[in-house]
Amino acid sequence: MKKVLIICYICIITSLPVIAQDNNFHPGEIWNDVDGKPINAHGGGILYDRGNYYWFGEIKSGKTVRVEEDKAWENFRVNAGGISCYSSKDLVHWKFESIALKPEVTDSTSEIYTGKVIERPKVVYNAKTKQYVMWMHIDSRNYGYARAGVAVSKTPQGPYKYLGAVRPNDAMSRDMTVFKDADGRAYLISTSENNQTMHVNLLSDDYLKPTTTFTRILIGQNREAPAVIKHGSKYYLVTSLCSGWDPNAARYATADSLLGKWTVQGNPCVGADSATTFQSQSAYIIPVASTNKYIFVADRWKKTDLPDSRYIWLPLTFDGDKMKVEWKDSWHL
Repeated sequence: MKKVLIICYICIITSLPVIAQDNNFHPGEIWNDVDGKPINAHGGGILYDRGNYYWFGEIKSGKTVRVEEDKAWENFRVNAGGISCYSSKDLVHWKFESIALKPEVTDSTSEIYTGKVIERPKVVYNAKTKQYVMWMHIDSRNYGYARAGVAVSKTPQGPYKYLGAVRPNDAMSRDMTVFKDADGRAYLISTSENNQTMHVNLLSDDYLKPTTTFTRILIGQNREAPAVIKHGSKYYLVTSLCSGWDPNAARYATADSLLGKWTVQGNPCVGADSATTFQSQSAYIIPVASTNKYIFVADRWKKTDLPDSRYIWLPLTFDGDKMKVEWKDSWHL
């Protein structure tokens, strides 16, 4: 009987979903940190700093509810849990560091009150001020606020001090990312004008506010979820269409300058399920340090159970100037 029980136990264990505890990425599977707990860092961004990678993301926990007063779309959400921070040296094994930015739990007038929206955090280091600067999407419960918020810390893992939120150049800002160029300048790229157009905003020297230098791109093209890299002499911007929590086909555009003209190139995803970006939405692109490799970072949202949303990390490659993202069940750098 004991032998039978042991065999049954082994069968149960080996039939469970594969979790990234080896040196491979397993897109869409539960991804545990080094302490065996599921990584909670959605809509994330990754900072490379002094030999370490830091993964910042939305903490999603608790019950998923639909905002009944917002009938315009399927506004499913959980209470804002703040921003998490994980660290890694190899991009596969992640250690939970901290709640880098804690939400306000008592003052409902606060912009980072747990009943509001704190999304898509991105962190860059400012060498002049020696501060880590976090930008994020800040919004009201029904997404009518449409602002970009900023916070600072002396260390990558925080805690971050929230400084406030703005509409860059008096324009809406929802889904966003931040890109730091090789010359030290940083840019806030965000969905604007009721998600119909994207804005590229040059940030001030301290990265704490948008300057009046900005440009409107992808005008009238209904885009969100921006992710930016520079490869060779060109800039690449991956976005999604706007279809709520449901996935759609990604698009990418190229430019010779962040503030210049952007040309749409098509869907970077190839193969089966490419029409839904492999059932996910872009969040970030990681340039792997000391290599010419990139990782496409996306979220597979589960709209009625947002804490169970999964991470889709896939190799992003180039054939000349053409970008390509292809599905892999399991892969390693």
